[in-house]
Amino acid sequence: VQLVESGGGLVQPGGSLRLSCATSGNIFSIDTMGWYRQAPGKEREMVATITSDDNPNYADSVKGRFTISRDNARNAVYLQMSSLKPEDTAVYYCNADRYIDTRGFTYRDVWGQGTLVTVSL
Repeated sequence: VQLVESGGGLVQPGGSLRLSCATSGNIFSIDTMGWYRQAPGKEREMVATITSDDNPNYADSVKGRFTISRDNARNAVYLQMSSLKPEDTAVYYCNADRYIDTRGFTYRDVWGQGTLVTVSL
């Protein structure tokens, strides 16, 4: 299974972006999916996660500004980002914490390649 992020780019402070994470492969089910980010010189941090039954969890720094959602039929996850701040600048990574393929094999902690979000004038 591969995770492929898209939707990053340059946006002005106060602007919005929508990130998408598409999956490919023979997937039967995916448990929690999430978005993480890593700013230059900093460790990767959780931004938002969402369980298979649509329970979201957000980092305090993005609560009220970001919304995570998922489409289980497409095995996709999205991150709607609003009121963006310069400190949101980072590479954003999609994650699937555990998935089962159509053969019944379990895989854990799968990451996408990341998409860069830059918030600047």
